[in-house]
Amino acid sequence: MTLGIAEPAAYQHITVEKLTPHIGAEIGGVDLTAPIPEAAMAELRRAFTENGVIFFRDQDLTIDQHLDFGRQWGELFQHPASTPVEGYRELVRIKADETSKGVAGEAWHTDTSCEETPPLGSILRMLEVPPAGGDTLFASMYAAYEALSPEVKQLLDGKTAHHSGTIAYRGFYGDKTKVYPDADHPVVTVHPESGRKLLFVNRFYTTHIHGLPEAESRAILDMLFRHIEQPEFQCRFRWKPHSIAFWDNRCTQHKAIFDYYPQRRFGYRIQVKGTAAPALARLAA
Repeated sequence: MTLGIAEPAAYQHITVEKLTPHIGAEIGGVDLTAPIPEAAMAELRRAFTENGVIFFRDQDLTIDQHLDFGRQWGELFQHPASTPVEGYRELVRIKADETSKGVAGEAWHTDTSCEETPPLGSILRMLEVPPAGGDTLFASMYAAYEALSPEVKQLLDGKTAHHSGTIAYRGFYGDKTKVYPDADHPVVTVHPESGRKLLFVNRFYTTHIHGLPEAESRAILDMLFRHIEQPEFQCRFRWKPHSIAFWDNRCTQHKAIFDYYPQRRFGYRIQVKGTAAPALARLAA
């Protein structure tokens, strides 16, 4: 008799429709405007961990309900550079219109990886979207790491890289004098809940790999950035009014597509604080 791998237990309290084998799932059967029963919340946590990013449709939340949903996952995070919405220090307005020359998040990135303890995740709800375009791409850093050759995995083993908020934010936010957070993180880390290894470098924040000559560091990072951006690791989410995306900042990257000028796109984002700095993952572990 051959023993097969056990199938994951079925969801009993929510529906989970996967977008791709590696990343992304649409969630149904839950109303985020009301208190979420414990059994459904446990399944949401499982779906979040299993899929990296979860999406909800037709959730017409107030600002306070948005914040309350985030607090069910942990303490909320205040962004070091974005201007918060008046009266809500953890809430950031996401907006583009006919006056915009670009939008935040156009480069592949992990949110605020310049922090010593980056956020656990981000919850973005969109209120107004263009008739077409304005999608967001998400990529699995599990899949990106697992697709590397054994030789490259060996090369990256034990390496750390620098993530600079000062370089990332000074140009975008216009303040040429303010000092923002900088941090060093493992190039390969391990997710604290799934236990899976993943790549943790990104175009927006990561400046160099420690212990390597500048040219070699640049060449390796550029190779990893191109590798991360392969469509095989991605899902694509088409926004509708009152849609919500909640991504696991510890194992995904994302990219906002600014292809809708001069149309308007408007929503709000909150972030949940991380609980621990990214841990070094070794090949032998």
